[in-house]
Amino acid sequence: MTSPSGSEDDLLLERQLCFALSVAARTVINAYTPLLEQLNLTHPQYLVMLALWQESPRTVKELSQTLLLGSATLSPLLKRLEGHGYLTRERAEGNERSLAVALTPEGAALRDKALTVPGAILDTLGLTRAEAEDLQERMTRLAYSARIQH
Repeated sequence: MTSPSGSEDDLLLERQLCFALSVAARTVINAYTPLLEQLNLTHPQYLVMLALWQESPRTVKELSQTLLLGSATLSPLLKRLEGHGYLTRERAEGNERSLAVALTPEGAALRDKALTVPGAILDTLGLTRAEAEDLQERMTRLAYSARIQH
């Protein structure tokens, strides 16, 4: 028996968008692992560093908003990155309640080593830069659509 909005086949695992996205996310993140190990970074730490390479210093609140991570997730990442010597955390000037995160010289220098990561990932995934940009745009639209529904 089928419903008016679909068919029994709509409940097949391989037809579930959530399943395909979950598998793709795990697989792609796993492809980053050996590259990031050379930088002494995990994937979530890499995302923090990307945000800081784009703009430093930033407040924890700004990083949280940029990365769409809660402070309970972000704080341990920052603490570990500070332990690696890649960043500092200090009270923001003019706002004692805000914590500023800034790259150290070592953290800034790590950017040059990370420049090989995007190209290596494209090679690993067999994507052209244009295909990756198209996929990035589609995933960003999908994530935005899902967020505004909640």
